[in-house]
Amino acid sequence: MNVFLADEQDDPLDAEPLRRLVINVLEREGLPERVDVTVMFVGLDQMTEYNERFMERKGPTDVLAFPLVQLTPGHYPEPDPGDPPLGLGDVIIAPAYVRSQAAELGVGFEDELSLMVVHGLLHLLGYDHMSDEDAEVMEARERELLAQVGRQRR
Repeated sequence: MNVFLADEQDDPLDAEPLRRLVINVLEREGLPERVDVTVMFVGLDQMTEYNERFMERKGPTDVLAFPLVQLTPGHYPEPDPGDPPLGLGDVIIAPAYVRSQAAELGVGFEDELSLMVVHGLLHLLGYDHMSDEDAEVMEARERELLAQVGRQRR
């Protein structure tokens, strides 16, 4: 599994636990070994720009996910030999926003940051929360995946 982590913001993060979290989620979701995914950490200004440009929403947000392919949870194609790895897409997270959100909610920053990583990845894998039923499924999966690495979902 190719996990590219890019830290383009001023709040230093320990990348290795986050990389292990990404790999854990992909393995537990049953992704093939040959996949590519990018997780990028950006500052508030950059996140505001992405949120306005791509989502047409004002201001920053915690996480954005940009899937490259439409997937259905639990049904992931295996690349044929000689084909490039399955490109999942990009997850973009604003740690400063997440830190503020965690404080406001009274939860730990590491738990909230882990939730944003898992949440963004699940969006790349076809999960959604547009309906109450879909939200329940996604939130339950987030809880399971976070618990497996000693983290909690708020």
